Amino acid sequence: MATAPSVSYSNTVRLEVPAGGNAVSQLTSAVEASGGSVTGLDVTASGHERLRIDVTIAAASTDHARSIVEKLRGIEGVIVGKVSDRTFLMHLGGKIEMQSKHPIRNRDDLSMIYTPGVARVCMQIAENPEDARRLTIKRNSVAVVTDGSAVLGLGNIGPKAALPVMEGKAALFKRFAAIDAWPLCLDTQDTDTIVEIVKAIAPGFAGINLEDISAPRCFEIEARLREALDIPVFHDDQHGTAIVVLAALTNALRVVGKELGDVRVVMSGAGAAGTAILKLLIDAGVKHTVVADINGVVHSGRADLADVPPGTALRWIAENTNRDGLTGTLKDAVHGADVFIGVSAPDVIDGADVATMAPDAIVFALANPDPEVDPAAAREHAAVVATGRSDFPNQINNVLVFPGVFRGLLDAHSHTVNSEMMIAAARAIADVVHGDELNPNYIIPSVFNDRVAPAVADAVRDAAQAAGVTQPPTGGV
Repeated sequence: MATAPSVSYSNTVRLEVPAGGNAVSQLTSAVEASGGSVTGLDVTASGHERLRIDVTIAAASTDHARSIVEKLRGIEGVIVGKVSDRTFLMHLGGKIEMQSKHPIRNRDDLSMIYTPGVARVCMQIAENPEDARRLTIKRNSVAVVTDGSAVLGLGNIGPKAALPVMEGKAALFKRFAAIDAWPLCLDTQDTDTIVEIVKAIAPGFAGINLEDISAPRCFEIEARLREALDIPVFHDDQHGTAIVVLAALTNALRVVGKELGDVRVVMSGAGAAGTAILKLLIDAGVKHTVVADINGVVHSGRADLADVPPGTALRWIAENTNRDGLTGTLKDAVHGADVFIGVSAPDVIDGADVATMAPDAIVFALANPDPEVDPAAAREHAAVVATGRSDFPNQINNVLVFPGVFRGLLDAHSHTVNSEMMIAAARAIADVVHGDELNPNYIIPSVFNDRVAPAVADAVRDAAQAAGVTQPPTGGV
C-alpha cells in the first residue's frame, strides 16, 4: 500500500534561486514529480539577481524527504541552504514546561508560597493527609510511567528514547482535559522494581497512567499497583484502546442495525490491547468471540497452550472465548463473522477474506502504520471500516479516551477504575455522534471535538460515584 505524503515528514528547505525565469515553478514541479507535496512557499528575501525562498514540503518518509531535497539540489541555478525537519523542531528542548500559578513579585509572595507560610500548609496535611488533594498539585496530577519496553510500534527502545512520547502524552492531557501530567521514564524493566518505584512516588499524584510497557509484564504491574494504591491505575495501551474500540463498535452496530449481544466478533491479536478489548467487549455484552494469534485460533485444546499456566492472559482467552470450539487459522475464523478487530500486524487478511464475512460486516484494522487489511480493499465488501490512521475515515484514537477518563477520575477523587467506568466512557464517546450525523464514514468523533472530554469526564465521574469508590472533598481553605 503506497504511503501518501504526511505532515509527520514535513521539512522546510531554504533555497536561493534566480530572480527571473521559471525557477519557482521548477521547484514545485520537482517536488510533485518526486511524490511529495508543497505545503508552503515563502519568499524571505528578494534582490535583482536572486530570491531566497523557504519551501515547505511533505514527504512519505525520512528517506523520501532526503530524495526530494536532492532533486531540488539538481535544478540549475538553485542553491540549497538549511533544511529543517519541522517535527524535530517541535521537539527541540522538549514539548512541556512547568510554570507557577502565582507570581512571586515580592517578599510577601515568597513568604506565602514558600517559607515560612508553607509550613502551616504542611502541618495541615500532616494532620489530615487527604488534604493533599485539596492543597497541592496532587489534586490535578497524573504520572505517565513507562519503562520504554513497547513504545508505539518501535519496540523496546528504552526510557530515554521513550521520553518524547511521554512528553506528548503529557501535552495531550493538558490540552484536552487541563490535567498536569508528568513523564516518568524508568531505567529498569524489572517488574518488582517498577511496582516499588510507582508505589514510592504515588503520594504526589492522583492517578497513574502506565504507558508502553510490554506484555505480559504490563498485566502484573497494573494488577499489583491497583491492589497496593488508593489512586486509579490505568494502562492506556490496554484500556484506552479498549474503550475507544467499544465506542466505535457501538456506533458501527447502530449503522448496520445489529446488536452487541448477537454479533460474532473475530479478533487478531492476543497481546495487551487485544486482551483488554476482549474483556471489555465481554463485560459490555458481546457473547460470541474468537481470537487468533500468530499460531492460529486460540482454543483450549491447542498444543502450545498445554504448558501455559492458569491465570495468564492467553489461558484466560482460551477459557472464555470460542464457544463453538473453532480451530484453524485467522482466515478460517473470519468466514461468516460480523466483526473483525485487528490489533496485530499488517496484511494478515485481504479483501477476499472480508468478502467471506457476514452481510453488513464491520472491519476495524488498527495496526499502525500498516493495517491488517488494506482499507480500500476492505471497503469493497464491508459496510463499516475503521483504522488507527488519520488519513482514512473513522480513526480509532486513544486521545478520545484518556484525557476525559482521568478528568472524571480526578474530579471524583476516585480510588480506582473499573469496567463500569470504562463502559460509561465508551458510551459517552459514542453518544457524542448524534443520530443525524452517524454514517459508515463517521462512527467516532474527531479528537478535536470539544464535547468529547467533558462528556467522558461526566460519565466516568458519575460511574465512580455510583460505585462508591470516591473520596468527598474535605474542609475549606
